[in-house]
Amino acid sequence: MKTKIFTLISSLALGLMGVVPLTANAQEGQIQYYRPNNKQGINVFETSKKDTVKFSGLKVKIGGGFTLAYQTLKASNTATALTKTVGTSTGNVNAITPIYNGFNLPMANMAFDIQLADGVRLNLTTYLATRHHEDSWVKGGYLQIDKMPFLHSPLVDDIMKSITFVVGQSDVDYGDQHYRRSDGGNTIYNPFVENYIMDEFATEIGMHVYYKCQKTGLFAMGAITDGELNAVTIAPTKIDAKTGQVNKYPPAFIGKLGFDKQLTPDFRLRVSGSVYSVNSAASNTLFGGDRTGSNYYNVMSNPTTAAGSVLTQAVDYNAFSGRFNPGFSQENHSLMGNLFLKYRGLELFGTIESAKGRTITETANRGAKQYAADVIYRFPAETENFWVGYRYNTVSATIVGNTTDVTVSRSAASAGWFLTKNVMMKGEWVSQQYKDFDATNILNGGKFSGLVIQAAISF
Repeated sequence: MKTKIFTLISSLALGLMGVVPLTANAQEGQIQYYRPNNKQGINVFETSKKDTVKFSGLKVKIGGGFTLAYQTLKASNTATALTKTVGTSTGNVNAITPIYNGFNLPMANMAFDIQLADGVRLNLTTYLATRHHEDSWVKGGYLQIDKMPFLHSPLVDDIMKSITFVVGQSDVDYGDQHYRRSDGGNTIYNPFVENYIMDEFATEIGMHVYYKCQKTGLFAMGAITDGELNAVTIAPTKIDAKTGQVNKYPPAFIGKLGFDKQLTPDFRLRVSGSVYSVNSAASNTLFGGDRTGSNYYNVMSNPTTAAGSVLTQAVDYNAFSGRFNPGFSQENHSLMGNLFLKYRGLELFGTIESAKGRTITETANRGAKQYAADVIYRFPAETENFWVGYRYNTVSATIVGNTTDVTVSRSAASAGWFLTKNVMMKGEWVSQQYKDFDATNILNGGKFSGLVIQAAISF
């Protein structure tokens, strides 16, 4: 087994080194107020207000991300056997699909960043191929405004030194974890293979307004969105069980306050608090808005359900395996606190989250809590091209139909290597357990563990 894994790592490394010339940086440094799609984008949260790039006309940067993975995961459970018919398939719907060691479907993104005017930038991102959507899907597009030279106002120019507007279909800026997650083919920001168990990520149409004080390190954000991944213009007809009235689609409100500053040449401190709130929605997806899918393929899946599905078992069925979605599609009120410390090569990133919500057929809110801590050490000091890390992540929640609250916990150890700032390899050993699910639930006594190796290119 060790020989096979060593051979695999060597093959992936040689293959990636062969494409290093494709990651030329001819377009670097042309885009203002921009987060690089490579190693330089690590630990970047909101884009800086530092005016370091001189505007010299319209510029177009074509970027992308590609990720290839090999996994050796194995899963099991203790659920009671339950024979059902799903579509044209009949069998035990609580049996676990046997998993074979092998390569997963590669994922790829393409991004266009266009400098339209001084301080005005457009981003368009497309998922070219992912686990959940094998075909190309537009992720979204937004306009980022850091200056307003077209208003010809010295007062506005002075105000815009601390203000940023983001308008369009963009990532919902709830919490800080979404800046560190894997997003389809773009996995270079994430020191681990997979995202949180309860993955808070969605794109919604709206506007984010940022205030950043470079001197003090204080920042604030306020946003209003439509609360939907897919915009809705058809009048609602469903009855909300809680109100007894026809459903309404009010906007969602997001807020964030924080402090982020390099206190000494060796020490950076960032702390933030976030809130997301929507009272009703057609289908809110804050905890299920990822259109790419999990990086743990086919764990805790069932062959009977897959065979009876109209979706392809290998990619679409149970596309978010290993994650937990509390199902707050109608109402969602979530709070998150984040702490980020970096002392030289040592990093600590922590998350505390409390969420409440429900579906349209429920009359009362349910709750979910999530805790996570990452410890990363990057070395050597001059380049930080290597790292080792450990993450512990746990979620406890009330779910519909279960007699008690449930818990999902994960431990993950990772190690990685940046061959160049655009080319990365990482490996992760993961162990995840499911507790207190009823015996008739496929996740009863569930667990999976194993090794996942990823190779990634981003530019």
